[in-house]
Parts: sequence; structure tokens; C-alpha cells
Amino acid sequence: MKLQESAEMYLETILILKNEKGMVRSVDIADYMNYSKPSVSRAVGILRENGYINIDEDGHISLTRTGLEHAEKIYERHVWLTQFLVSLGVEAKTAQEDACRIEHVISEESFARMKEHAAGCAAKEG
Repeated sequence: MKLQESAEMYLETILILKNEKGMVRSVDIADYMNYSKPSVSRAVGILRENGYINIDEDGHISLTRTGLEHAEKIYERHVWLTQFLVSLGVEAKTAQEDACRIEHVISEESFARMKEHAAGCAAKEG
């Protein structure tokens, strides 16, 4: 199932916060993304209804297997694209911002070919 960019951003944020803090609550997401608490609450409800996250009785959010798969895919793209753009000489802040946009629209095929091409170039240089 193809997720909308906003859902991908939420899942990626939950993964990042989980890795940084160990636990995630809606308020953490709101702070991290600089979104209003009602907006985050609505998005979190939709993600839960669609089986991407679970919320325990204390309000802690965890990714389901499906949610984790999507979050890891988007996060991998973000990190790889940022590093790739920086390696081309793009300023780090610009690379980060551009990667954030590209990660949501690039196809699986194009991303895989970019990674293969970059690995081939690195092998030739090494």
C-alpha cells in the first residue's frame, strides 16, 4: 500500500524518536515536527486505525511490523540520499532538505539503480 507523504513523515519521525529516546508519545512527535498537538493526534489515530502503530495505555507509541518496514524504508532513503548529495558537494543543510523531499517521490526502481550506480563508482575508485 502506497502511503501519503505525511504518513511516511510521521512513521519516519516515530522511528527516529524511538531510536533517540527509547519511547515515543504524541507530544514528542508534535515537538519534533513542530506540528500542533491536535494535528498529530489526528494523524496518530489514522496510523493506528490502519495498522501502522500501536498505542499502549500510557500513551506510548510503537510501530507495528508494517509500520516499521515503511519507516525503515523511508529513513534509509533519507540517510542515503543526504549522504549522496553531500558527496556531490551539496551543502549539508540543503542536502538534508532535498533528501526529505526526494525520499517520498522516488520510485523503488530509481532508488535501487542510484544505489547500484554509486556502489559501482565507489568500487572503481577503490
